[in-house]
This record gives sequence, C-alpha cells and structure tokens, in this order.
Amino acid sequence: MAGRILIVDDAMFMRGVLRRILEQSGYEVVGEASNGIEAIEKYKELKPDLVTMDITMPDMTGLVAVKAIKEIDSDARVIMCSAMGQNAMVMEAIKNGALDFIIKPFQASAVLEALRRCQIYGSRDNI
Repeated sequence: MAGRILIVDDAMFMRGVLRRILEQSGYEVVGEASNGIEAIEKYKELKPDLVTMDITMPDMTGLVAVKAIKEIDSDARVIMCSAMGQNAMVMEAIKNGALDFIIKPFQASAVLEALRRCQIYGSRDNI
C-alpha cells in the first residue's frame, strides 16, 4: 500500500520530527492535525493511507478520535503515538481500532517498522 500519511500530534515539534523521519524514508505526509477534531476533518478531506495519532491532546484525545475515524472508515489504518507509561491507553486505543503504536521519543527504526507491520510502504522501500 502507498505511503500517504496524516500526522496528528498537539506538539508541532513532534509533528516535525515524525515528518522528517517519514519523508526521508520516501513517505508522503499529506497533512497534519493538532487535535482529534482536526484529525477527523483532515481524514475525511485527505483520505490518507495511514494516520499517526497522539494519545494525549486537547479538545479531543486520540482515543476518541481513532474510534470516530474507524466509524467513518472501518478500513482506516491508525498507529498510536504514546509516551512511556501509557500502556493502558495504548491497549484501549487498540481496542478502539488502532493497529499498532510507537513510543515517544520517536526512533526512526521503530516508526518504520510499525509502518511495515501495517503494510504501508514508502517509495524507498524495496518490496
């Protein structure tokens, strides 16, 4: 599957770190959102192949947003991003439909491995 990705995180710095990892690996970042409400709107507008979703955000958490996105599109692919020690929230996110999770701070190898597990490939992947 192609690599059109929507990045959702309330921290602009974290979105930037993730964008650099993804773009350097041949993925296309089609949009960014800073909370769950924006994520849902951008998902409907952009129809990305995958969403990276922070758990803890203002206005609407990633836990609520992933559930809403899965209601819009049951085939939506979402990877949760969490800080250390958020295991219970990660498990709830997976119960709500997330496919995988990445721990912050982001390590390029862990991010790329999670995308491969979800069968999302960048233009530089040899498949």
